[in-house]
Amino acid sequence: MTTVTARPLTQSAFAPFGSVIARRPDPDMLINQGLCGRHHALALADISDGTPGISLFDAQPRSLPYRLDMVERHPLGSQAFLPLYETSFLVIVAPDESGRPGTPLAFLTQPGEGIQIARNTWHGVLTPLAPPGLFAVIDRIGEGPNLQEHWFDTPYTVTAE
Repeated sequence: MTTVTARPLTQSAFAPFGSVIARRPDPDMLINQGLCGRHHALALADISDGTPGISLFDAQPRSLPYRLDMVERHPLGSQAFLPLYETSFLVIVAPDESGRPGTPLAFLTQPGEGIQIARNTWHGVLTPLAPPGLFAVIDRIGEGPNLQEHWFDTPYTVTAE
């Protein structure tokens, strides 16, 4: 097995694959009589032939080292994953190489960070590292083929730095 080392999630490192969704040091504006800071438009849904929907995913926590044997992508819509509890999770993405995933990259979020995976980006499954694995997910709802899976001939092992 080949080893992939997960590194801390940063906006610049993750930019080719999507967006990091996290509070900024200062909100963009104050609303609700100045009692609520709005961190505006941290990610924008990219949906084709469907409508954006909000779902709850309840994923079983995993542990490191993690065996990565499959990635998937969604050609018709982006996916945003927002943890409902302040825990970290593992994010795995891979560049596209002529319709197949290239060498995976792995990131560890900070508690409270979410991500949006860009449309048609190869990525691993939702991988919380601690319970509860409850996430709000904003993605495309609609008919049509919006899931492609790729199983690796040789799995990867994902470890932490």
